Amino acid sequence: MARHINMGYNAFDTADHYGSAEILYGQFKESLPSQAQVVGATKWCVFRQTELSRSVVENAVRERMTRMRTTTVDLLQFHWQDYSDKGYLTALQILQDLQNEGLISAVGLCNFDAIRTDEICTQLGPGFIVSNQVQFSLIDTRPLHGMADVCERHDVKLLTYGTLCGGFLADQWMNQPEPDLYSGVLTPSQRKYLDMILKAWGSWALFQSLLAVLRDIGDRHGGLSIANIATRWVLDHSFVGAVIIGARLGVSEHTEDNDRVFGFKLTDEDNRAIDAVQARSNGRRMITLIGDCGAEYR
Repeated sequence: MARHINMGYNAFDTADHYGSAEILYGQFKESLPSQAQVVGATKWCVFRQTELSRSVVENAVRERMTRMRTTTVDLLQFHWQDYSDKGYLTALQILQDLQNEGLISAVGLCNFDAIRTDEICTQLGPGFIVSNQVQFSLIDTRPLHGMADVCERHDVKLLTYGTLCGGFLADQWMNQPEPDLYSGVLTPSQRKYLDMILKAWGSWALFQSLLAVLRDIGDRHGGLSIANIATRWVLDHSFVGAVIIGARLGVSEHTEDNDRVFGFKLTDEDNRAIDAVQARSNGRRMITLIGDCGAEYR
């Protein structure tokens, strides 16, 4: 984590249900000099029906503060599993009170769809919800169909994950045979995204065509990686605030390669080449196959 800080990556995303991640972040933050600028984002996820009260919500926030060893949660991202229970509005109203009292610096959403994001921002007023963490990539373009308009209307930024599809949008998979989903070689993340590539987006052959196009674009920009191009494509959308690149600390980090994404923009020619491949996929119909952002978890 210190290496990331030294390279300018000073924001870490964690969650209440990511094992000991909040605790590790808190220990790391305490080890830093007081002047170090670091941002800790976490989540409060409500997966089952809960009796909501001021004390329940405040206890959840204070637990995040204790585990992260901070007096204020930098960014608390809220997830609510059951849309049929409108308790999410009550919970967010209480979070708004806690923000006004200084326990939270900023409040975001996590895996909310466009309809509910619009509802929340409309009811709770401008400026309260700053972000929504959802999946967005060259493969999963669902945020373009509804969510983008909501973000622009309410000045909400997406914090996107899955941008590299668990590492499949990378040079190492170019010209490789289709992997066996059940071989035991793939990580859980890769199994998830391979399933999406094959069953929702298109085929492995079409995916290879996409990698070839991204490789050509990378060459035109001085030898950038496929991952650089895939990340830049997401960042080039005005409603995206940041891309969350998954890293297995000490195992698979790619900090130097990721740093190259900030020095260029995709050209019209680049985007036309990408669009030509996407037009052959089911990408634009994925929202009807899977549902809107976050539907895969419901």
